[in-house]
Amino acid sequence: MQATKILLSDAEIPTRWYNIQADLKTPMPPPLHPGTKEPVGPEALAPLFPMALIEQEVSQERWIEIPDEVRSLYALWRPSPLYRARRLEKVLDTTARIYYKWEGVSPTGSHKPNTAVAQAYYNKQEGIKRLTTETGAGQWGTALSFACQFFGLECQVYMVRVSFEQKPYRKAVMELYGGKVLPSPSPQTAAGRKILAADLDSPGSLGIAISEAVEDAASREDTHYALGSVLNHVLLHQSIIGLEAEAQLQKAGEALPDVVVGCFGGGSNFAGFAFPFLRHRLIGDKRDIRVVACEPASCPSLTKGEYRYDFGDAVGMTPLLPMHTLGHGFVPAKIHAGGLRYHGAAPLVSHVLHAREIEAVAYHQLECFDSGVLFARSEGIVPAPEATHVIKGAIDEALRCRESGEEKVIAFNLCGHGHFDMGAYQAYFAGQLQQHEFTDQMLEENMKQLAGMPTL
Repeated sequence: MQATKILLSDAEIPTRWYNIQADLKTPMPPPLHPGTKEPVGPEALAPLFPMALIEQEVSQERWIEIPDEVRSLYALWRPSPLYRARRLEKVLDTTARIYYKWEGVSPTGSHKPNTAVAQAYYNKQEGIKRLTTETGAGQWGTALSFACQFFGLECQVYMVRVSFEQKPYRKAVMELYGGKVLPSPSPQTAAGRKILAADLDSPGSLGIAISEAVEDAASREDTHYALGSVLNHVLLHQSIIGLEAEAQLQKAGEALPDVVVGCFGGGSNFAGFAFPFLRHRLIGDKRDIRVVACEPASCPSLTKGEYRYDFGDAVGMTPLLPMHTLGHGFVPAKIHAGGLRYHGAAPLVSHVLHAREIEAVAYHQLECFDSGVLFARSEGIVPAPEATHVIKGAIDEALRCRESGEEKVIAFNLCGHGHFDMGAYQAYFAGQLQQHEFTDQMLEENMKQLAGMPTL
């Protein structure tokens, strides 16, 4: 029988995270203080993050040790399996070999605990009692609630209102793990009240929820803020996915993939899988590896956003980050891929895209669900709406191979299951899903609010 799963033992869980900053051809622009426009130092971040994470944020070291306590918790679900998608290959009649890393085996059903456990650990080490955060579809809020429970921390989650209403069982799971959940925008914070005063029916956005969580954390000495994506240390923790996948592909007899595909919202899932492979290009490996980020057409920060400084949140409480952005005031359409509804892109991903080390493509909601259903009917796994974007990207690459006859290796990260997203699939089968597309006119309007901000 041909092998379908490629597995690693517990002893093969990576002992170090990979930091791509060590291999960048040009240094990444620094975050800036919104008032002075000068690079921010550790003292500006200390009210929100433990010093260990601040050090990881700016580190230029290639490898950073994973603490034993974090690694032991990883062993609850890591190493995650790598699958050869033989049934999908057959359905597509492709000459490509398709592999996918399956992060849905984590206790919370996604890749998010890889950084949630690490962030909770470092905050506990610094004596913090409580963490605040935002969540879109609920995957990150669930992961942080899970991690806080293990380390005895309180967890307050601000959940984007449209997802709060679309995905009630996500809220229930967060509460199961001890998290407290509020729909965002909420009347609990000044940021939330400001948004509600302008639009009482605001569907919310990740940018708004970040503003609320940051404000909450800054108001209490026992509280820090935890971010589920975007920042360097988050992408660092997620690199364990790609490092495992690289070892598994070698076990499968593949040297390196020809095409690496990832779904993109803020950047943690994409970078966690892709950066360990991208390093081969950056250090001068002669084999050409294409790296493709797949994002929603309704929130296309990489394919349509401007590369410039902008706030990471909606109200303007964070440092100015160098990133591809649609404008921090942008509230995305109510697509079901709530985890991808973010106005900006991780600075590290923005940097390598600007340097043309990676590619980006945007897809509409309906074509992604088409691909998700095809995947479920061939491979058996029901993907989260976010993950359908990378499935669409992988299928497109496989179909190109069918046309050209090339036998390329395509690898992607399947980042979460869709068991709590059946309302989205019901709407799809009922023909109720709508197409949304971000236009050039919308970008022009959004960029007006960035007038006077530093550019790149």
